[in-house]
Amino acid sequence: MDDQPAPEHQRPDGVTDETVEAVGKVSAALDHVEDARGHLYAFHRLMGSAESTFEEAEALVREAGHDELADALDRDVLGQNPLPGMWSFQMVEAFDDGFYARTKELHQRILDELVDGQRHVFEAEMKELRRTRGREGHEARPADVEGHPEYDG
Repeated sequence: MDDQPAPEHQRPDGVTDETVEAVGKVSAALDHVEDARGHLYAFHRLMGSAESTFEEAEALVREAGHDELADALDRDVLGQNPLPGMWSFQMVEAFDDGFYARTKELHQRILDELVDGQRHVFEAEMKELRRTRGREGHEARPADVEGHPEYDG
C-alpha cells in the first residue's frame, strides 16, 4: 500500500480547488437533507406509535366511564391527518418522490460532471492535510490497517 487515498477519493486531473470546494459544499448540503429525511422517518414512526397509543387510551378512557372524552379522542384525534390531507406515510412519500429525489439526482449529476462521479474528494483531501503519515490511527484508507483484509485491493 502506498499510503495514499483510494483512487476513488483522489481528485481527477484538471479539477480546480474551487470546484472541489463547491462539490464538497453540495455534498454537505445533501448530508443535511439526509438528516432531515431521517427525522421525517422518525416523525412517521412516532406518529404511528402515537396513533396506536391514543387508540389504547381512548379505550381506557371509555372503560373508566368517560364516554364524552373518549368520543372526543375518537372523533378529533384518531385517524386525523397530522397535515392537511396527509398521514405521515404520505408526507414521507411526498418528500422522497419530490425534493429528496431531485436533490439526490442533482447531487449525482454534479459529481458526474465535475469530479468524474467520485465521492468525498473534498473530505479525502481534508484528511490528507490533517493526518500524520506512518502514525497509527492516521492511515490513508482501511486497506492500510492490519487486520482488515476485506479492504485489501
